[in-house]
Amino acid sequence: MILDLSFIGLQFDLVVLGIWLSEMFRMPLDLLLCSAMFVLACGSLLLGYPVAFTLPGVSVIFAGLGYAMGIFDFSIVGGVPQRIYGTMTNVVMMAVPLFVFMGVMLERSRIAEELLESMGQLMGRVKGGLGISVTIVGALLAASTGIVGATVVIMGLMALPTMLNKGYSPAIATGGIAAAGTLGQIIPPSIVLVLLGDQLSSAWQASQLAQGNFSPSPLSVGDLFAGALIPGLGLVLMYVLYQVTIAILFPSSCPPTTDSEETLDLKPVMAAFLPPIVLVIAVLGSILGGIATPTEAAAIGAVGAMLMAGYKLDKTNPKPVIVAGSSIIVLLLLGGLFDLRMGRQEIPPLDYLAFAISLPVLAAMIWGICISLLRIYREGVLQEVVQMTARTSSMIFIIMVGAALFTLIFLGFSGDYYITQFLTNLPGGRLGAFILVMLVMFILGFFLDFIQIVFVVVPIVAPVLFLMDINPIWLGVMMAMNLQTSFLTPPFGYALFYLRGVAPEQQVKTTDIYKGVMPFIAIQLIALIILYNFEGLVTWLPSIVFGSGL
Repeated sequence: MILDLSFIGLQFDLVVLGIWLSEMFRMPLDLLLCSAMFVLACGSLLLGYPVAFTLPGVSVIFAGLGYAMGIFDFSIVGGVPQRIYGTMTNVVMMAVPLFVFMGVMLERSRIAEELLESMGQLMGRVKGGLGISVTIVGALLAASTGIVGATVVIMGLMALPTMLNKGYSPAIATGGIAAAGTLGQIIPPSIVLVLLGDQLSSAWQASQLAQGNFSPSPLSVGDLFAGALIPGLGLVLMYVLYQVTIAILFPSSCPPTTDSEETLDLKPVMAAFLPPIVLVIAVLGSILGGIATPTEAAAIGAVGAMLMAGYKLDKTNPKPVIVAGSSIIVLLLLGGLFDLRMGRQEIPPLDYLAFAISLPVLAAMIWGICISLLRIYREGVLQEVVQMTARTSSMIFIIMVGAALFTLIFLGFSGDYYITQFLTNLPGGRLGAFILVMLVMFILGFFLDFIQIVFVVVPIVAPVLFLMDINPIWLGVMMAMNLQTSFLTPPFGYALFYLRGVAPEQQVKTTDIYKGVMPFIAIQLIALIILYNFEGLVTWLPSIVFGSGL
């Protein structure tokens, strides 16, 4: 009885406190609490508290406060298990650990290092050639890993010492490496685009239902991959053109690194260069060609990375890897040209023949994969890759669970209503709202990882922007490129911290890194302006490949 009276007294005090705060700040109490919840969550993350505990912790605290003040329905929290179950059974999200596995396998088996060395031999004869090689290899690694930190560290450890020793300007060298490392945000297949695609798809469905459209056109990760392909490759081209211009105007800042009279053996260069190209084409081609879903394509990429690692670890016996790789290509072609399902009532003779051919081809592929796995295991690479994949995937999914709780309670305080009112009443209308959201994401990119931004910010603001008739594919690509620019911008850009950690302190100053990235930031801002004014650069390919009517 005493405890009940104490709780009632505490609840009364909180209600009085809520009324006082509402009158002092001259805003509704639910608006005050959802604003304070968002600020406290971001502040806690900036102070270094683990995001996996910060988001649910702050959410539960404010849900309790809101319930005690009589403005929050605690039954809303009952929807959390359903959201968690939906996240864990989301087929699209199954692609995340597979893409992580592919990237870590290429990194730990030192395939990326061999690729950079081979490109350096090929392009090192010309002025600025090694810088261009770094950009090209960065694009390939971006398409293979999609992890900014890993790419920047790899390139910084492998390329930066060589560039500095050969006479490259520290600013030119570090700027090119940092910029190339951030390409993983925009070039598909990218983990960023997978996560963005999942969150934007949910927001798109919700916004369409709110407008009375009960059969909206679906938004898929494949749409986002197709939309990001032209902007990503265009950004690489702009980087290369800038480096060529610097080599012409300031040749002493980026001299050749290889003697032009030295004989070039193309065989090892092609052996290192072609497999990653084939892997990226197989993954992207299977998605854009409609042969495989993004999750299935991620599985192809993981298997392809294992085969590449198996070949590198024992080049004296390439037969199992070649047979397995060829078998995958044959199976993809058979799956695309014929219907291999045997549970149908009527099966054409050609489908029977294709199915019969696929059985020995499948056996050959399994044989080659088993041989590659055995080689990787013996070298101790497989254990490292599996552990790193498990850690990274667990981190992503636990953040998703916390973000789901945070978003649910934020909406319980009518946060979506207030966000909608604020953005729709901004000066400039659609343009003003879009610029503000991009600016907020840009600033948050200084302090928060892209995973946190995607799971916390996107579910809140995306439905409002969709109500303003903004194309979801275009919005996703613009967000990805905006975050890429943020990670490159001094003084807090993530890529700059990663590069500073591996750059030699005696040869490279922090100001050199800042100077080096400035031209690339300008290039990315130009690219954002171009994409804003020419939306078709993003939406054309999805409309051609998938017939997307978004």
